[in-house]
Amino acid sequence: MEGYNDKAIQIMNEVNKVVIGKRVIIGKVLTAILAKGHILLEDYPGVGKTTLALAFSKAMALKHNRLQFTPDVLPTDVVGFHILNKDGDSYQYKQGPIMCNLFLADEINRTSSKTQSALLEVMEEGKVTVDSVTRDVPKPFVVMATQNPIGSIGTQMLPESQLDRFMVRLSIGYPDMKSEINILKERQDSNPLDRVVQIVEEDEILKMQYLVEKVFVHDSIYEFITKLVHETRENSLIELGVSPRGTLALMNMVKATAFLSGRDYVIPNDVQYVFKDVATHRIILKAKARVNNITVDKLLDDILRMVSPPKIITKGAIS
Repeated sequence: MEGYNDKAIQIMNEVNKVVIGKRVIIGKVLTAILAKGHILLEDYPGVGKTTLALAFSKAMALKHNRLQFTPDVLPTDVVGFHILNKDGDSYQYKQGPIMCNLFLADEINRTSSKTQSALLEVMEEGKVTVDSVTRDVPKPFVVMATQNPIGSIGTQMLPESQLDRFMVRLSIGYPDMKSEINILKERQDSNPLDRVVQIVEEDEILKMQYLVEKVFVHDSIYEFITKLVHETRENSLIELGVSPRGTLALMNMVKATAFLSGRDYVIPNDVQYVFKDVATHRIILKAKARVNNITVDKLLDDILRMVSPPKIITKGAIS
């Protein structure tokens, strides 16, 4: 595991050449990739969402495609279609941009619900079905979707059932002053993306994902995760809590976090570190919470304080 952990650190170093000052977000994106999850990047335009995806594709040798979603984009523009061949006796499949390792769905909330559903179906099943013919997408496969924040003109926000398909929702945010100065300097005479070096091959990514699956989880960690999730469902200020799909996503993110920390076992801090990234977009507040200006972020912080984590003694023993 040690050698692969070193490669993961090198991947983050390469992406950090381009997305300066955002190492925490870079780490969480890589965590989601290794956990076989999909990532929703919700932020304002121009903060580096597309650049982040391109940097990962280059450092990890992922075949990538990008589609700018607009109101006139159709499901066939995503998944592909069949066309009559020149002889007129059979149909040929013209694959859509989704048939790649890393698909960047830019401004997913600017297209129709029908097109959104076509994309999210592929995310869930890992397969593309066109005219009753099903094809597997390449492996590894990850979708990075960007979404404008609430209030942007001409957008159609994803419903809760579709948001639940994303393992995490992350926000890059604006850079601090020092990082923004470095961005200006770095882009004076070259594009930092040109300096990103490939670190791993496709089979190495699959091996890393396999190692993440094998990370040890003690029964007390399972209980800790379940208690946190159940608190989101039982809280008097929350209308909709974390789903069972969200619980599984949290578990996978936690194991990937342990892997990136150089461990083959999970500790409670791993759970606390990614809990909000997995849970925030799955929560719907009740009206009385919104009226009193109580945010999802605050409620999740309260839950983390309320649920006591188990204490670690050794790798195989937690109390």
